[in-house]
Amino acid sequence: VLEEFLLDFCPSFISRAGKAIVKKSILTPHGKETLLVRYDLERCPQGSILRLKPFLAFRGHHELAHENAFLRGRAAGIENGFRIEPYAGMPSLIVQTSRASRFTPSPLWYNRFQYTEERERGFDWEEDLFLPGIIEVPVERKCTVILSVCGDMMPHHGGDTMRHHVPNPAAIWKTEVVRRGRDQAADKRQTGGFTGEDREHLLALHRAARSFLITTPSGRPAVIAGYPWFASWGRDTLISIPGLAFGTGRIGEGIEILAEICLHESDCLLPNFCSADCAPEAYNTVDSSLWYFWAVQELLRISGDKALIRDRFWPVMKRIIRSFMDGTRFGIGMDARGLLHAGDGQTALTWMDATVGGIPVTPRHGYPVEINALWYNALCFARDLAAAFGEPAFSGGDLIPLLRRSFREVFWNPREGSLGDVFRDGVLDTAVRPNQIFAVSLPFSPLDPVQQTAVVRAVREQLLTPCGLRTLSPADPAYRGRYRGSPAERDGAYHQGSVWPWLLGAFGEAALRVADDPKQEKENLRRYLRTFLRQHLVEAGIGSVSELFDGDAPHRPGGCIAQAWSVAELLRLYKLLEDGESGRSSPPIAANSGPI
Repeated sequence: VLEEFLLDFCPSFISRAGKAIVKKSILTPHGKETLLVRYDLERCPQGSILRLKPFLAFRGHHELAHENAFLRGRAAGIENGFRIEPYAGMPSLIVQTSRASRFTPSPLWYNRFQYTEERERGFDWEEDLFLPGIIEVPVERKCTVILSVCGDMMPHHGGDTMRHHVPNPAAIWKTEVVRRGRDQAADKRQTGGFTGEDREHLLALHRAARSFLITTPSGRPAVIAGYPWFASWGRDTLISIPGLAFGTGRIGEGIEILAEICLHESDCLLPNFCSADCAPEAYNTVDSSLWYFWAVQELLRISGDKALIRDRFWPVMKRIIRSFMDGTRFGIGMDARGLLHAGDGQTALTWMDATVGGIPVTPRHGYPVEINALWYNALCFARDLAAAFGEPAFSGGDLIPLLRRSFREVFWNPREGSLGDVFRDGVLDTAVRPNQIFAVSLPFSPLDPVQQTAVVRAVREQLLTPCGLRTLSPADPAYRGRYRGSPAERDGAYHQGSVWPWLLGAFGEAALRVADDPKQEKENLRRYLRTFLRQHLVEAGIGSVSELFDGDAPHRPGGCIAQAWSVAELLRLYKLLEDGESGRSSPPIAANSGPI
């Protein structure tokens, strides 16, 4: 009977079996394709045996397994465990215990394991799992047993199957505990500016951040967008790096990820989606290239290293600007007003990219507001870099006054005191969405101070919830407040009212920028984060932050149980609440956005 769940450096489940107490802990060692399951047993009666039944699926995380005739069910006994080669072309799986044990082959399929969440999401929800046999471990009154599960890429051609060289599970466990202890000590040093509950929450976010920074099998540094089903996405990576890497002291890792992603530029577009090994597979995004400028801005703000920016990132930044001015794929280009347009009715090139039947749920082709805010920010940053690097011939800066004027003329909605979301075919879509907040939060804003304050007010009043910003005002007829049902039903609500916590970073930064009393605004934001994380860190993906929430109260979490940019932007917001006293943060290099 499960009695307790704990999460420290790894998840643990405490159960009772008669008088015996069993603590089961699960750990995945860094850099190893290995799973360790540790059983700490107490009060075991004399002569007790720990009986383990390993149910195996042998599948990718987007599929379920079903009984079939192709599985090779014979498992070979090895010292304290077994080895099985399930399918042709797949590596062997090796299962061993840290204590003396006996493996008894008993190959059998167990059918119709049922997954309630998958059924609710409209997916295949019944799975068959294969049991190769039973492992029996004699145990004492108080003892520890560690089960190791790992892949073996080496071919085998007969020979002694009873002995197989695998590192001792207990030694692997001990090494990983020491490594994680060093990480925890580093996290505590990084969070020294906070105390009490705020520091506890910040430490949890630091632990969560580490899980998204990976090295692929080919040795590439990358960011996993979310668990359990996302791979690496360009936009998510660039938005996440400042929080996950720069905000946690892993500046070197962040630099290498920025350097890696720009190697995959194609027609001056950075990739939208990458494969399991982070090879680029799609470039259908207008904003990845623009978020790159912001990530580099954040790096410069943290490091102050202009030479690094000049040598590693400035060349690709200049190419992106020239390409966007001249026009590139997917209808991305600049018009005579200096504004960026992108896409058509069949494309979804911004972060609001859900489609049903190949048609965007939230059509944003034309002139999206945050794309032009990012474009303005990129041009201002590039202007200042060109000046710092002694490149007066760089022409992007000449567009800034025109773009600033055009932005206000096209997007400002004086009747609502806010920004429209998309300008298309001569008409401004006045739906109240959170995308307008970036016109205030980014280091360079195209708005005057009065407009900035009005935007923050509109977002606060219509979109802010206890766990993030809604993607559409509840007053809009197209609003959908519940994220559930089939894939089409969920995609219909994905950006039509669902709440996204990653937007809190931009909202908090914008709120601080326009605050009359920055000190009080910081306290308000701390209180907000405290209340949100007190509840959410112990629900859904315990110890991490979900992808999204229902727009309607009580704002049930949904999507991925652990999302990179959710964690990253909350980390970055915490750093904003710690650093500096001014509500209006200064952009790197230049402290103004040009004449108003």
